[in-house]
Amino acid sequence: MYLENKSNLEIEMSQASAQGQGRSLRGPEGENFGELRLLQGMSDRRDTQKLQQSGQCVIHAEGFVPVRQEDGHNFSIVNILRGKNNAANITERSALLRFPQDDSITYMTVHDPGFAGVDEHWGHGSLDFERRFRLGSEVTSLSLSRSSSSDKNDSHDLNLNFNLTHNMRCCMKAAKTACIFTIVVLCSLFFSMYPDRNNPWRMLAVSPADSFSINLTDFHDNALLKLQVAGPFSRGMVDLINQDYILIQVEQTDEPSQRRRRAQQVIHNWTIPLHGERSDQTVVTRTFEMLSSDPISITVQAFMQEEEVVPLSMTHQSLYVTVETQVAIAGIILTGVYILIIFEIVHRTLAALLGSLAALAALAVIGDRPSLVTVVEWIDYETLALLFGMMILVAIFSETGFFDYCAVKAYQLSRGRVWPMIMILCLIAAILSAFLDNVTTMMLFTPVTIRLCEVLNLDPRHVLIAEVIFTNIGGAATAVGDPPNVIIVSNQDLRRQGIDFASFTGYMFLGICLVLLTSFPFLRMLYWNKKLYNKESIEIVELKHEILVWRQTAQRINPASREETAVKCLLMQKVLNLESLLRKLMKTFQREISQEDKNWEQNIHELQKKHKITDKVLLVKCISVLSVVIFMFFLNSFVPSIHLDLGWIAVLGALWLLVLADIQDFEIILHRVEWATLLFFAGLFVLMEALAHLQLIDYIGEQTALLIKAVPEDQRLAIAIILVMWISALASSLIDNIPFTATMIPVLINLSQDADVNLPVKPLIFALAMGACLGGNGTLIGASANVVCAGIAEQHGYGFSFMEFFKLGFPMMIMTCMIAMCYLLATHIGLGWNM
Repeated sequence: MYLENKSNLEIEMSQASAQGQGRSLRGPEGENFGELRLLQGMSDRRDTQKLQQSGQCVIHAEGFVPVRQEDGHNFSIVNILRGKNNAANITERSALLRFPQDDSITYMTVHDPGFAGVDEHWGHGSLDFERRFRLGSEVTSLSLSRSSSSDKNDSHDLNLNFNLTHNMRCCMKAAKTACIFTIVVLCSLFFSMYPDRNNPWRMLAVSPADSFSINLTDFHDNALLKLQVAGPFSRGMVDLINQDYILIQVEQTDEPSQRRRRAQQVIHNWTIPLHGERSDQTVVTRTFEMLSSDPISITVQAFMQEEEVVPLSMTHQSLYVTVETQVAIAGIILTGVYILIIFEIVHRTLAALLGSLAALAALAVIGDRPSLVTVVEWIDYETLALLFGMMILVAIFSETGFFDYCAVKAYQLSRGRVWPMIMILCLIAAILSAFLDNVTTMMLFTPVTIRLCEVLNLDPRHVLIAEVIFTNIGGAATAVGDPPNVIIVSNQDLRRQGIDFASFTGYMFLGICLVLLTSFPFLRMLYWNKKLYNKESIEIVELKHEILVWRQTAQRINPASREETAVKCLLMQKVLNLESLLRKLMKTFQREISQEDKNWEQNIHELQKKHKITDKVLLVKCISVLSVVIFMFFLNSFVPSIHLDLGWIAVLGALWLLVLADIQDFEIILHRVEWATLLFFAGLFVLMEALAHLQLIDYIGEQTALLIKAVPEDQRLAIAIILVMWISALASSLIDNIPFTATMIPVLINLSQDADVNLPVKPLIFALAMGACLGGNGTLIGASANVVCAGIAEQHGYGFSFMEFFKLGFPMMIMTCMIAMCYLLATHIGLGWNM
């Protein structure tokens, strides 16, 4: 939710409420009702101390002058806090306030779930405002019981409408919770009913002279046999004449029965090419359809030019459903996850966890339930370590005031014009992401952009979405900018086909430059009717954001002691005071939308005085460590002798900076870590790996190959480029592009080596790279940088939803893929760059 963009109904209610609440809460001496008086009142009375020990805070209101109500629809916060009303006439049903017999004291429950429940965030302004407005309306109607009958009827009708709306929302919330809880319980039951797959790996060795055979007699009447083999294998299609390979033969004979007079026999041949160096151990999987529950014979043979022994390991698993059923189940689970995220039924982190549970339950039902150790191994800890380390670095970096300083410099460079500034930020983000990881780029750019937008009274969401879109575009330009590109240039078979670092980067860089040139005017067209400036003055926007920050801070406090209870009461009172001030500003506010800052030179001098570097010593330490980390990122891509992955480099850099900065209060730094984002990625990794085990990704690759083979030969290359490009883009916008790219590479290599297809491999690989990288702009969870940017923005109070990103990202994805497709067709079909 964005406090600067509330609904019109909420703004109207705020303005209406301001008529009765515009005055400050003051005591008889004219002092403000602030934290000092609150603590003084809490320490002066013995009864108050007892209430503190029981987890309640006390607010004194005996010296307050009641505010006269002019309108029956308005209410004053004083009527809620003060105790002068007759207790017999009060029938307050809200759990927020309790009116005692003592007229001088009003008790406010701190722990009450109705005030700050676990399942209801204080940032949900519409629901919180509705409840408080309904509460004020009830109190006001009670205090004005002697008014005319028409006023009573109007107040009663308004209260009834809010009661109906509140009841409907409560019913919908209860129905949503019941449905999701039912699904979770069913998935948990299904997952617990089946044991883990406990078939151990069988070690074996084969040579041209010795083969290996095994008979499976415990194979039940299932549909599929899943066979996994680990050994020194290579990807791609085998050359039966010039290359060493392993042949696995699966055979089953169905004995004659009363229905069939003749015996049926099924034989499956699986050929796996061997790697030339015999060093890397690769696990390959194949699923075979069996006839019945009769015994199955598995034979492993080695065909090599030299007499040598190849060590292998093998395991098998019985599956209960067909491949088509598994793909259908995977599609249903993926659709359910997207429904939860798109309509914001639950938080995206919880949606990923629920999808992971459903996918694991589906694997258990089909007979392929993984163990806990296996599920943990599915998580990409290098990515999580990279995110965690960079979050620590950015958290310490933000203490120096460097982000505010960069925001002012960007404002000065654009000379007060918004769109040139946005273009500059997007271009710098695209250039950096071509050489750095996209996640790292957005971690550095998001705080700067948010601070710059706050200075200029801009809505940060639109600027952040534009930056992350260009980050994903720029990451496709080089071989190290995006993980799919790294996977492609690291493949040994593709290197033998001539796709190395230099050739891949040269071809992709030219195409991405063309995409960037057309993306800037298209982005301007998408933002043509969007108001980048906030509709309210900067004072109102900052005050709303401050209220949100205070509420979030109060929610994080667990009142386990008297001191913590007192602090939480102070924070709640601070929120009430700020809301009273906000209502005053909203009452006198006149809508003025700035089109362009005319006095930008004068504003720059004022901003430079206000936003300076606060800690130059810490800034030097942060820049030094961050420079070393970025330099190590470059060396990791070009120097193979450095045995440190990106995750290790980020974690080590975070440790270096923690030591140099001499951090004493470590919990403050940990509070700035996006734990929800890290947990979302962990759940997403498990979900995607489980969907891969449900044959979803393999099914997409196989269907793509069948479509290409069905095209006439004279049009096959053009159609293949178009199909691979768009299938990769759409699939990468829905699922993780890393496993999809790893699955599609051997499929495309097999297509290029198939004599019946006769296609060059380079156009197909370049189409895969373009689609996988540019497709990340399609949805919010299509790329890691999107999720990281949304998480950081949400922590600052400017989070954007799935649909808000989709409205801008998906058209940009379609346009960029169109330009990339034209570039691929022009170079490979028109110019013939296929060798």
